[in-house]
Amino acid sequence: MTLPVPFQRFQQWFDEARHVESRQREFNAMCLSTVGADGMPSSRIVLLKGVDADGFVFFTNKTSRKSDELRQNDAAALCFYWPEVGKQVRVEGYVEDTTDAESDAYFASRQRESQIGAWASHQSQPLDSRAALLKRHEEFTERFKGQDVPRPPHWGGWRIRPVRIEFWENGSHRLHNRELFSRTANGTWQSTLLNP
Repeated sequence: MTLPVPFQRFQQWFDEARHVESRQREFNAMCLSTVGADGMPSSRIVLLKGVDADGFVFFTNKTSRKSDELRQNDAAALCFYWPEVGKQVRVEGYVEDTTDAESDAYFASRQRESQIGAWASHQSQPLDSRAALLKRHEEFTERFKGQDVPRPPHWGGWRIRPVRIEFWENGSHRLHNRELFSRTANGTWQSTLLNP
């Protein structure tokens, strides 16, 4: 299946960033913005773990603040910035859960210590001490000794289905190149050039 034009463009830019920046930082890092029940926005860096014609996927603790906010308000925004190639991509859309099969497959691909960490951390909840967290990690390490670590029931993925994707490219004299792709009512994409 051929990807729609904005997804093709994203993949080209993503591959360029991976080639240039992979030795310097996590090129799949993206800023995820959500809105809480109180109307306050909240942003944090998460890692992109998949992209296709349906959207952009990341995985997390489903009891975390970000997940609570996504359940309360399914609108979200992403921002990728790759300074070494002078490019940025902004994504706006609505989230949905990934399937259990997708979450299981990605969880199985993680390093064992990260799998155990997903069991040990009560993400975003108050922590009495770092020692308490490390103790829980040791307990789960012992619990799963000699066996595969199963995916915790509270851990899985979110897919952001975009309605807008904007591509920004650094230009001379601050005259940057900006192109906005908007999803129309019939599911096609419309392109508009924007002033910098």
